[in-house]
Amino acid sequence: MDRPTAFAAIALAAVSWDGRLTKAGSRSLRHVLDYRQPYSSWSDGRMVSLMDGLLVSLREMGPEALMAEASRELPAHLRQTAFATAAEIMRSDGSLEEEEERILGRLSQLLGLETQQTRAIIEVMDVLHTSLEDIPL
Repeated sequence: MDRPTAFAAIALAAVSWDGRLTKAGSRSLRHVLDYRQPYSSWSDGRMVSLMDGLLVSLREMGPEALMAEASRELPAHLRQTAFATAAEIMRSDGSLEEEEERILGRLSQLLGLETQQTRAIIEVMDVLHTSLEDIPL
């Protein structure tokens, strides 16, 4: 698995951790890959091929095993980015559920991240995803 495939695998596993790919999750996945190199320069056909292959792997392995394999392929400088991307995607449809928190905890272990790093990322995601309805006028 090359780096772009590994990064996308973690993002896909995060968005479909429960076996479902919601509309919000699908949009979030597309967004996090569309603006990032090298995906932003890839043709639609190449992206479809990447996703098709990853979906097959996801069905065969399950999300945690796919995350584990992909985590081993990412260099140290991309691991924190992959975790932040997964956290962003998991927040795309609302607050983190208990199972999502567990999956992120497992991902942080697989990526070898420090607890302090992951807490800071989660705190930033909480700020980014604060509902405008929760802000006093």
